[in-house]
Amino acid sequence: MAECIHGFDEGLCDICFPRVVPETPPTVAASATTTAKARPSRPAGPRVRRAAGASARSTSTGPAFSKRRLYHWTHARNLESILLDGALRSIAGGADPDVDTAAPLVRRLRAAADVGTGKTVDTFVPFALTPDADRWIELRDGATGAAWSTAARLSSPTEYVMLVLPAATAGDDAVVAHGDASAPATRFSVDDPVRAVARISREEEDLAAAEVLLPDPVPIDAITLIGVPNEPMRKRVRRMFDAVEGAAPRIVVHPPWFTPTE
Repeated sequence: MAECIHGFDEGLCDICFPRVVPETPPTVAASATTTAKARPSRPAGPRVRRAAGASARSTSTGPAFSKRRLYHWTHARNLESILLDGALRSIAGGADPDVDTAAPLVRRLRAAADVGTGKTVDTFVPFALTPDADRWIELRDGATGAAWSTAARLSSPTEYVMLVLPAATAGDDAVVAHGDASAPATRFSVDDPVRAVARISREEEDLAAAEVLLPDPVPIDAITLIGVPNEPMRKRVRRMFDAVEGAAPRIVVHPPWFTPTE
């Protein structure tokens, strides 16, 4: 299949293949005595999600879990140590990020949060179900909340990379957090990520709050694509892979993943 200049398959890049919004056909009055009322346009605003537990008539939206991708963002300086280890490691498993974006309180909460099997959140490697996950957008927009470290607030979105993993490679031992895994009220689903993600997608179409927690370690060979913000970062990541054994995954330049939303 042909690729665009950014490395994506043809038709998948929002830059080279921008989505075309179909024109709305003009409204025609049904009769001389009936005037068709134009539907008011919906004002732009934040995403609106159905509250957890609310009834949903539709089936799960979007592709099945096995057809999805999982996303893990990290600072480029952290990628160097990941490549040296040959895997993404959990914090409890020995990961020591050079740029730790999480506030100390968040680290303590994740170290104490039991997923329901006796294991805590910090023993897993976290992934998102979308490149526009809530936490990643917060970081892109300046990391102003209490969940972020000083290092996160001082960093720029263009200093990060996005590691992409096919969800089909996640085993049944993956844990799905129905929201921020560090929040005390968050529920966890174990042993059946397919059903858990389908359930969440009925309540939250964009899946922006959920986390998929994969057992430590996640081999770097499982990563099939790395998104970067610009061409200089692409060259930097390529040099990192040249310095270690093994073939590099596809490295694509995709600025929309790294652009602030505010």
